[in-house]
Amino acid sequence: MGILCKVVDMLLLVAFMVMLVAGPLIDAQLVLPEATFPEVLVRLKRQYAEEYQDYLMVEKPHFFVALVWLELIFQWPLVLLNIYGILASKHWFHTSCLIYGASVITAMTALLGELMGSQKASDKLLTVYSPFMGLGVLAFLRGLVPNSGKAQTIGKRPAMAREKRA
Repeated sequence: MGILCKVVDMLLLVAFMVMLVAGPLIDAQLVLPEATFPEVLVRLKRQYAEEYQDYLMVEKPHFFVALVWLELIFQWPLVLLNIYGILASKHWFHTSCLIYGASVITAMTALLGELMGSQKASDKLLTVYSPFMGLGVLAFLRGLVPNSGKAQTIGKRPAMAREKRA
């Protein structure tokens, strides 16, 4: 189980690094004035929206803007915490990972429901958004697993119940 956790942690670390950059540089363009971003980033976002026919990026429906705010205000700080938690082997990493995963799953359920229900999304666009649901599930499941095989403690006492002595 330890090796599997390390592999999952490395996959999550790569995904978190991507989210660390993509959130403030690309997604934030939906909620902040384009003038605050370098022209190269604005062109990159436009090329993506055009190539993948991402109608959400173009039309900016209110629910999508709200999900971007959720990503920037709530999920992005959790990405920072999770990167630190993985790299420093912090005991609270599984908790922050669980919270992040639950938030991503919730947001992606609404987003994928819109994409599939509207009949506007191409298969190409669905292949862009679908892996984020996988990321959420992976983070959520990783959050359910403790960081190590060591016994959990509360202060200096073991968290597990002790045997009763006669």
